[in-house]
Parts: sequence; C-alpha cells; structure tokens
Amino acid sequence: MGDWVIGALINLLGSIFINFGTNLLKLAHDERNLSARMKPIVYFQAWRIGILFFTIGNCLNFISFGYAAQSLLSALGSIQFISNIGFAYLLLNKTVTIKLLLATAFVVAGNIFLVAFGNHQSPVYTTEQLGENYTNIVFLVYCISLVLVVIFHHSIYKRGKGQMVVPFSYAVVSGAIGSCSVLFAKSLSNILRLSLLSSVDGSGGGYSTLRSGFTYSMLLMFISTGGFWMARLNEGLSRFDAILIVPMFQIAWTFFSICTGFVYFEEYKVFDALRTTMFVLGMISVFVGIYLLAPEDDEVLKDGSLAVFKTSNLSQDVERKFMPSGQIRDIEIIWTRYADENC
Repeated sequence: MGDWVIGALINLLGSIFINFGTNLLKLAHDERNLSARMKPIVYFQAWRIGILFFTIGNCLNFISFGYAAQSLLSALGSIQFISNIGFAYLLLNKTVTIKLLLATAFVVAGNIFLVAFGNHQSPVYTTEQLGENYTNIVFLVYCISLVLVVIFHHSIYKRGKGQMVVPFSYAVVSGAIGSCSVLFAKSLSNILRLSLLSSVDGSGGGYSTLRSGFTYSMLLMFISTGGFWMARLNEGLSRFDAILIVPMFQIAWTFFSICTGFVYFEEYKVFDALRTTMFVLGMISVFVGIYLLAPEDDEVLKDGSLAVFKTSNLSQDVERKFMPSGQIRDIEIIWTRYADENC
C-alpha cells in the first residue's frame, strides 16, 4: 500500500468527522434561535460536540498531509457532499430533493476525476526547500492574485445585494484565506515526517528541525488562517442555510487548496495532456454541481430561510429587501420581553 493511499484513507475519515461537526454546529445555532433565552452558543451541547468532531477531523487531515499530495487530499473533500446530505437530513430535518442529489452527483463525479488523474506523489521536503518555495516568484504572483480575489469578493459581500451572490462571495473569501491553512499544515506535517525519518535512519537533523524558527512561523500562520476559517465557518452557519453554505464552503476551500498545492509544490509538473484534460473536466463537473446547488427563489422562501418584505409608496414600489429569519425571531423575542415588562 502506497503512502498516498494511507493519507487518502486518513483524510476521508477526517472529512466525514469535519462534516458531522459542521452540521452539529448548525444544529446548535438553530436551537439557539428557537430558544426563549438567547444564551451564548457555547452553552449548547450540540455546539460543543460539533467543535470536538470538527477538531478531531482537522487533526486527522493534518496527519494525512504528510503522506499524499495537497491537490489529491483537497479533492477528496468530495466525501463531505455525500455525508452532508445524510447529516442534513438526519440532524437538521432538511428535505433532500432530486435536484440536490443530482448536484451532489456532479460534484462527487468531478472530484473522482480530480483524484483519479491528480498527483499521487508526496516527496519529503527539507526546511530549506520549503523556504525557497515560499519565495518563488510564481508563488508570490499567485499570492497577489489571491489577495485581489479576496478584496473583490469582500466588497461584493459588503454590498449585500444578490440572493446567491452574497453567500457565494462570503464563501470565496473564507475559502481563499482559510485554504492557506492547508498549505501551512502540509508544511508542518512534512517537517514532522522529516524529523521522524531523520531520527530513525540517523541522517541528521532529527527533532531539532521542530525547534527551528521556520517551524514556529509555519505554526503561527497555520493557527491564524485556521482560526480565521473556523470563525468564518461558524459565522456563515449562523447567517445562511447549511444545505446551501456548506457545499459552497467546501467547493471554495477545495478549489483554492488545489490551486495553492499546484503552485507551491509544483504538482502540475507530473501532468501530461490526458491528465490535464481529465482534471479540467473534473473541475467543470464540480462547477456544474455548484450551479445546480443554487436554490430557486420560491424554494428559499418556502424553506423559511429568508422573509420577504415589500411595500409600496403610492405608485412607486420600494425595492424588495430580505431579512434572515433568525433576525426576525430575535426581534420577536425582544419585543415579547419588552411587552411583558411594560404591560
């Protein structure tokens, strides 16, 4: 059994744990919105268990990065689309439609192509090689492009216009920055594996590599970007419907993780014409799945995720505005308390 197979199996288990924890986090937010007293989210057991599973899943994924290519493991996140349907149905009582199943099939099929024709190599890099890759001109240009993407989509999200554009832009910003934690985790996992191998075969270095300044800088960047991803994920689950935002989060995270691995570790060098074509077809299939995941206007209103208000001023209609149902419940609770205290 090759190292990449071991890494893939560990990553699959970690992905299922992460998705289960994500749905538990959403369940906790729903319970909080329905409760009469708006207690802090940490008091809900579903949230605490969700954090535990989410953390364990990320630890498993961290270990897997030392055994397989980043682009391959990132693409394996497709397993979350399968588990997300079951967890959303069992935990959140969401309706699983034919359209959702078809969209999931496209996404999973696309990710299968990405895995089958992706990079199955995972060489062990020295700390010097890792440092040189971070200063590579191609990687620096990619980082600048990533910053521009984040600024553009953050401005779209701040405008707050567009039923589907707002959560999509939110997910893109979260995935673009949060996926960098995969790169830093891959670097840390590589350093840990290098230290273990050096100690076993006596080639030098050993555990002293773990005490270098480069290792601590990677750890700091991993904690920062991972913390950002966790905070955005937690906030996104409270703002948007899980059946919509979770796939968006995963697609954005997968896409940027693959791109980062390609550029930083130069994983594209093993691609020939056939593998490149199949990889592109896999990405197209994923994007088709994203398009099918978008709910229709009446589906969103029927689900109750958004409430619509429309007023008219004589002959001129005022622009339609949307308010999340969670905010409506908060207003109702506050108004009820106010009425009880003053009546």
